[in-house]
Amino acid sequence: MAKKMASQGTPATAALAAAGVPFVLHPYAHDPSATSYGMEAAEVLGIDPARVFKTLMVEVEGRLAVGIVPVAGTLDLKSVAAALGSKKAAMADPKVAERRTGYVLGGISPLGQRQSSPTVLDESAFGFDTILVSGGRRGLDIELAPADLVRLTKALTAAIGVTKG
Repeated sequence: MAKKMASQGTPATAALAAAGVPFVLHPYAHDPSATSYGMEAAEVLGIDPARVFKTLMVEVEGRLAVGIVPVAGTLDLKSVAAALGSKKAAMADPKVAERRTGYVLGGISPLGQRQSSPTVLDESAFGFDTILVSGGRRGLDIELAPADLVRLTKALTAAIGVTKG
């Protein structure tokens, strides 16, 4: 995978470049009327939604954490809580998530966040050589190896995603 920076620089791409991690940028024209940013990316880019992952902020026992799951499914709050050694989790307030990460909703990347949080990546990511996550703005995804994402975010891996049926 070649590194590509061009004018697409975000804190996420800067973090990858600084770490020397290979990645590919996938910019696309974001439709402001889209209701599911991750599914929009998968559809516009023509990539299997199982390989495109969304970054979700949760609150676990008063602290913020990150859950990364395929856009084709949902985050299992009990499973992400269990992975972090707790019993319950709730979705974080969107404004709190934006302040914590420095990114806008629909563009929250697990990489280059203003303040890092405990992170859990759904284990299904390891079924692929590469996955896509938000690049730090709406209309930009980053393709990278799941192992690199785990290393850079210090993520745990667990079955935290539920496939929509």
